[in-house]
Amino acid sequence: MSTTPLHEWNLAPAEAVALQKQLAVRLELEDRLDPVTRIAGVDIGFEEGGEITRAAVVVLTWPELTLGEQVVHREPTRMPYVPGLLSFREIPAALAAFDRLAVRPELVMVDGHGIAHPRRLGVAAHLGLWLDLPTIGVAKSRLCGRYGEVGEARGDWTPLLDRHETIGAVLRSRVGVKPLFISPGHRLCLDTALGWVVACLGRTKLPEPTRLADRLASRRGKL
Repeated sequence: MSTTPLHEWNLAPAEAVALQKQLAVRLELEDRLDPVTRIAGVDIGFEEGGEITRAAVVVLTWPELTLGEQVVHREPTRMPYVPGLLSFREIPAALAAFDRLAVRPELVMVDGHGIAHPRRLGVAAHLGLWLDLPTIGVAKSRLCGRYGEVGEARGDWTPLLDRHETIGAVLRSRVGVKPLFISPGHRLCLDTALGWVVACLGRTKLPEPTRLADRLASRRGKL
C-alpha cells in the first residue's frame, strides 16, 4: 500500500517540534471509519544500540482475529533519541513496512501514544495522518497527563487528563496487571478507540493486534 508524502524527515529537533504543532490540528478526533475487515498491529523497536529501526506490522482479520499478513522492515535510524519526537525516529520504518502489505487494513493499533502526547502528536497520531487511516495508540506507560484510580476488573478505565482536556483512557485490560494507556490517533473518538481495544483483548494484557506485532518484532530473523 502506497502513501502520499506528508513532509520531509530530515529535520532538526526545533523544526520537528514546530511541525508537530502544525500537524496536530489536522487530526480528526471524530469517527470516520470504513467497515472493518482487517486490523493492523504495529510495534517499532531498535537494534544495534539504536542504529537500526525495526518495524513489525501484522494484519488480522476481523472479527476472527486470525493472522493474515506479517512484515518486518529494518532500516538505518534517521533521528537520534529526543523525548517527545519518537515518531520522527520510528515512523519511516513503519511506513516502509506498510508499503510491503498486500492489503490495506481499515484500522491500525500502534504500540505507542496517539494524542496522549505533550503536543498531541504521538506515533499513532502521526502515523494515522501519513496513512490516512483510523489509528489507536496502545501504550504501556504514561507520557503525559494525570489520572485517578483504575478499577481492578477487566475493562475498568478512568480518563487521562491534561490541562482539563481528556486525552485518553487508562484501561485495566487484565486483572492483576498494570493498566494500558489508550488514546485516539486519527479518524476516531476516544470512546470508539477504547471500544476497539477492549473488543480485541484476548487472554493477555495487550490487544491481539499489538500483542502479535510485539511478538513478531521480538524475533531476530528477517522475514
